[in-house]
Amino acid sequence: MPDVAFWQGNQAIAQGALAAGCMFFAGYPITPSSDIMEEMAKELPASGGRFIQMEDEIGSIAATIGGSIAGLKSMTASSGPGISLKQENLGLAYMAEIPLVLVNVMRGGPSTGVPTKISQMDVMQARWGCHGDHGTIAYSPSSVQECYEIAIKAFNAAERYRQPVIILSDEVLGHMREKVFVPPAGSYAVANRKRPGVKPEKFVPYLADPEDDIPPMASFGDGYRWHVTGLAHNDFGFPSAREEEVEKNITRLVRKIDRFRDDIVEYEAYEVDDADIVVVSYGTVARSSITAVKDARKRGLKVGHFRPVTLWPFPDKEIFQISKRAKTIIVPELNCGQMVLEVERAVHGRAKVIKKGLVNGEVFMPEQISSFIQEVA
Repeated sequence: MPDVAFWQGNQAIAQGALAAGCMFFAGYPITPSSDIMEEMAKELPASGGRFIQMEDEIGSIAATIGGSIAGLKSMTASSGPGISLKQENLGLAYMAEIPLVLVNVMRGGPSTGVPTKISQMDVMQARWGCHGDHGTIAYSPSSVQECYEIAIKAFNAAERYRQPVIILSDEVLGHMREKVFVPPAGSYAVANRKRPGVKPEKFVPYLADPEDDIPPMASFGDGYRWHVTGLAHNDFGFPSAREEEVEKNITRLVRKIDRFRDDIVEYEAYEVDDADIVVVSYGTVARSSITAVKDARKRGLKVGHFRPVTLWPFPDKEIFQISKRAKTIIVPELNCGQMVLEVERAVHGRAKVIKKGLVNGEVFMPEQISSFIQEVA
């Protein structure tokens, strides 16, 4: 039987990371993510892991990359400007294919912004924050239970696809306290990175297996040699500017996610089969949206709700199918309109898409979303 805990979202993410096998955390305190670091500082040493507070956010993600290269499942967490500081080294992790989990407990911005208030302003940053082309995996939990579960999924994806995975939480969810059912160890899947199957002298560190486009990963110190660089590189990991090697390197970073898109994408759909109006929302906003949709159903309106659990890859094919039936799609989000752009791209003009943004540091209330529904009903 599962245990029952009463956790905040930030605490649940930390506990989920531990359940997934996280053994290294490097961080720097910043509102509203600091609780994750504090939980890891308490729990990791007790379980034989390693915790380190670095001098800043740049050092934090650099150390996290180092922890993963040394063979430990590794995580860092931050918010707002701290996430901005991590972008250069995040790009290094994408290029060098270093598995790690980066948690962004979103707050108001830009710059220092509103440290103690909620936002969803980092949606596009999660996809394109570091320069260059690469595949992105980013999860958006909407409950404390899901914070725990998604932390495990994020580590599994990072290890499976050998790259950084982002969790986009937010200030309200991070500090919300709810009941969490904690499954017993061994009752859920835990993935580990693919290891070399050849002797060290035969090891080619970036020679990807054709069945999944992902190369096995050796750990520093276990006898296998490989070169880590942020430069485009050949299969041996050494910098290369040869056209065919550069193109092979970059296209594989994108393709290894694209080809498994259907395995990665997660979403929840509620009463969309006959809906004339569909509300598309994610994270904390989805909680208000689903209440508003249920109330609308009670009043006889054909309204549904669609929640992307993975914001990246975006569930565009699934939303396109909804647009074949729905006449109107409403997108409430705590920014000036970011995910709505992806919804518009997905529907190809088949349905009217209405943007509803809120950037005052507060959450949409169910009655506000109900009023949006009434406007178009």
